[in-house]
Amino acid sequence: MSDPRITSSIFTRGAVDLSALRTPAPAPARPTAPAQPGPSGGLPGTAGGGVSVIDVSEATFQSEVLERSLTTPVIVDFWAEWCEPCKQLSPVLERLAAEGGGAWVLAKIDVDANPRIAQMFRVQGIPMVYAVVGGQPIDAFSGVVPEAQLRQWIQAVLKAGGVTVAEPEDPRLDEADDALMSGDLDAAERAYRKILAESPADAAAEAGLAQVGLARRVAGADPGAAIAAAQANPDDVEAQLLAADIEVLSGQAEAAYARLVGLVRRTAGDDREKVRQHLVGLFAVAGPEDPAVASARRALASALF
Repeated sequence: MSDPRITSSIFTRGAVDLSALRTPAPAPARPTAPAQPGPSGGLPGTAGGGVSVIDVSEATFQSEVLERSLTTPVIVDFWAEWCEPCKQLSPVLERLAAEGGGAWVLAKIDVDANPRIAQMFRVQGIPMVYAVVGGQPIDAFSGVVPEAQLRQWIQAVLKAGGVTVAEPEDPRLDEADDALMSGDLDAAERAYRKILAESPADAAAEAGLAQVGLARRVAGADPGAAIAAAQANPDDVEAQLLAADIEVLSGQAEAAYARLVGLVRRTAGDDREKVRQHLVGLFAVAGPEDPAVASARRALASALF
């Protein structure tokens, strides 16, 4: 299994010579008949009247891939009927193209029926997937890759093409979030950890896992009593940590951060490290883009150094 290469280091831009496929032949008219299943079993999707999955031949390559890529990123899927890995990857690509809402187009090319195109792209094994932007290939990968990595690769292609699109919903996160909201913390933790095993940098999953920990820590606590205990015992580390947790859950995250930064200043050794780690865990609940987190991180750095 090969990982998608997010950068274009796989080859120099323009290294694939497509000049032989730039023919003056006019593109065939768009079909108006009802869509039929494609070779891999998928149906062409539509978004705002635009096609999201198309079958491409040598006769239509110029119009459907090169010219189309001048305005819309095109991802080319080289496949064949006999290719078992293709049958795993192609349906995922088709589904993501439909989810894309017209932000990009999936062009499917049967290597057996179109050997000259495959030769031009130097396809040595399939499945092979190329991204074409501005009339030129900009990146590629081969083999079957996990859907999470495929989504990241597509997002990188869209950015390279100057396309700004909303991040697609991740059904794995939906499942994990539903478990969290229903109070099934064990199921939520398993779901978030599974996402992080597949996508270690997934900020949403990290935040979800941090919320599971927060929910467990405050389970059974009396918010009013916890805050009162913290006010009465400013140097009681456990009381301050619980009060900060409750403040975060009640929408007073900035107060929680300030509480723990102050505690970092007043403690030392193991207690100080425990408070620091707890505060960093609370940062994960909000996510790194939260302005309050950025401000609190600066305050924490000042308290530590």
